[in-house]
Amino acid sequence: MAKLDLSNFAQKRPLSPHLSVYRPMMTMMMSIAHRITGAALYVGMALLGLFLLGAALGSGAFSMVSWLGSGLIGATLVFLITWAIFHHILGGVRHAFWDRGLYMDPKGREFLALGTLIGGIAMTVILWVARTLVG
Repeated sequence: MAKLDLSNFAQKRPLSPHLSVYRPMMTMMMSIAHRITGAALYVGMALLGLFLLGAALGSGAFSMVSWLGSGLIGATLVFLITWAIFHHILGGVRHAFWDRGLYMDPKGREFLALGTLIGGIAMTVILWVARTLVG
């Protein structure tokens, strides 16, 4: 049986091109945004848990965490988490289409990426306008 010498294999293998080599495309940006929104949702859910824990522990604890939902900083934080939720959901829908082999051509990929961006922003704005109108 012939012996296979793999000692120099790792040294001869070419390195992958760095991210800076590629021209930024919509699908690349939406993939990065999907990862960032996933991480933001992780932090957002921790803040939501903190808020709910404060509400459950009584008025003293709630007053300590009430800043999460009030004021300009709190409202901005909740707005951004709302956008992250919608963007991440639509990114998942985009991947579900791809898992089924749909929209795999270049125009289809760009269409879904743009739809993810516009849809996430539109759904967030619609929800917040409705929230403002309802009170």
